[in-house]
Amino acid sequence: MKSPITGKEMILTKERRSVDFRKESFEIVFHCYKCEDSGEQFTTTALDEINTNQVYNQYRAKHNIPFPDEIIGIRKMYGLSAAKMSEILGLGINTYRQYEAGEIPSTANAKLIQMVSDPKVFIEMTELCTTLDDKTKAKYIRKAQELAEERQRTLLDRSLKEYLSGGHAADIYSGYRNPCFEKFTEMVVFFAEKISPFKTKMNKLLFYADFLMFRESCFSISGMRYKAISMGPVPNNFQGLFEYLANRNEVDILMTEFPQGYTGEQFVARKDRPFNASLFTAKELETLEKVAAIFKETSTADIIKLSHSEEAWKKNQKEKSVISYEFAFELHHI
Repeated sequence: MKSPITGKEMILTKERRSVDFRKESFEIVFHCYKCEDSGEQFTTTALDEINTNQVYNQYRAKHNIPFPDEIIGIRKMYGLSAAKMSEILGLGINTYRQYEAGEIPSTANAKLIQMVSDPKVFIEMTELCTTLDDKTKAKYIRKAQELAEERQRTLLDRSLKEYLSGGHAADIYSGYRNPCFEKFTEMVVFFAEKISPFKTKMNKLLFYADFLMFRESCFSISGMRYKAISMGPVPNNFQGLFEYLANRNEVDILMTEFPQGYTGEQFVARKDRPFNASLFTAKELETLEKVAAIFKETSTADIIKLSHSEEAWKKNQKEKSVISYEFAFELHHI
């Protein structure tokens, strides 16, 4: 970006700054361009969004307020429009749509939205709604009952997925996403199709994709947590996650013996299991493609070295700690 004062290219700077929101103070990594000659700072719409999202994300996490993707997911679960969901919850006709677009709900409305994610509560709310006719009520209640039955049938599998992915609430260690096992699965399938990497490289590809997405939007793709181990950043519980995917035939993991005497596990896409792009936004798909293009020809040994030079690994490897997504702002190699 060129300085509107001197016309010279400005440097993108990142500095810690306290920002007030709703009578509270939050520390963020403030992004701006700085004119070296005048000392003045400038932002773009994209940088304003990154700065604002950091504040909003911390506020939501602190007060247990659902994030937009969760709010959207709850509505879609019942097959309703945003207007109908507002009607059932007793909100203004456009209120739920505004929450989906990023407006932060009050604490009371946030709790109401979280409660209605339970089909039993949704049924109760539908029955209490005085503006719906009996036929419409019956339709919505039937859908919720089917959902409750489906949840009961898949309880063990859902519990296992929650255990493997962490089952935690969105916070800075998940990239302010609730873990999405389905998206994580598709990310693995994507890189298996594009690159067929060995396990160690797969872990780094997943790390770079999630952290790059966070750097540019303040949200990860999968909601997975990553730990710093000796071989570099890896998804938490990666061994169990990959075993589950292989056992479910989501991807093939082939054992390869090398002349040096060690064995490698290579991810290979299945012809009968193509990548499902419909789960991702255009920006998320762009991020996956970018990571694949940058690291396609990078060897496993080299991507380990690259990951070892990242602050995300260096600052956490001693204690093998879970990595804060704030380190995304310090990525060097992408």
